[in-house]
Amino acid sequence: MTTEARIIDAQAAKAYILAGKAIVTLRSVRSGVRFTFRVTRAKGDGPYFVSVLTGPDNTTSYSYHGTLFDTDADVVITAKSRVTAEAPSAKAFAWSWRKLRAGQLPAELEIFHSGRCGRCGRLLTDPDSVVTGLGPICRGRR
Repeated sequence: MTTEARIIDAQAAKAYILAGKAIVTLRSVRSGVRFTFRVTRAKGDGPYFVSVLTGPDNTTSYSYHGTLFDTDADVVITAKSRVTAEAPSAKAFAWSWRKLRAGQLPAELEIFHSGRCGRCGRLLTDPDSVVTGLGPICRGRR
């Protein structure tokens, strides 16, 4: 059973991405191009690290893209970034993140979660959890 699902609300998409262990796919309706990102959070109140899927193994083939030091700011490209700001994947994440921060989910953007809780990584089976990308316990946590 696959529980990958589209997130149709900007607030839910932002909450999922910032949950701490999110794997999110952004797809352009216009072009059909999609990019998958892993967004993890450092322990405590640390920053978020954004990586993009660049190889065939969807569990390990991620390249470090940049850091979100502030959830209301853009991704910062650092010295360790393996993806430049000009890469199509970087542009896609930056554009999508700006829209989500503004509370918008444009019709030309589709956002999908991986079927696992964005916070703890457990398989989602509860219908409400499949919609939001967060399990019932993790939904109540910040």
